[in-house]
Amino acid sequence: QVHLEESGGGLVQAGGALRLSCVVSGLPFDRNPMAWWRQLPDSKREFVGASRAPGYTTTYADSVKGRFTISRDNGKNTVFLEMKELKPEDTAVYFCAAALPGSNWLTRSSTYDYWGQGTQVTVSS
Repeated sequence: QVHLEESGGGLVQAGGALRLSCVVSGLPFDRNPMAWWRQLPDSKREFVGASRAPGYTTTYADSVKGRFTISRDNGKNTVFLEMKELKPEDTAVYFCAAALPGSNWLTRSSTYDYWGQGTQVTVSS
């Protein structure tokens, strides 16, 4: 049984920082590309960033590049999203997602087979 569980969301003032975590069970994890997506109110889900596997290089949406950082602890089956310089427009539900080993096209939501339930991030102005 595959399970992804996000945590770390909350309310923060603009300019602040948060760290999201996603613990994964039921997958090899060290061979799974992992990503973060977000869903803004009344909007479709959008790509935030991804960590490839193997190699663990990262790619980010232009809107978060330089402010958000993805890292992973393969020993703990956990992927992190460090967010700094948060803006009100970053307010969204944030989801982690896992793709099967060898997957490409990491900016496409259809690439991902497993999703968490999401964690709310609210940035006040």
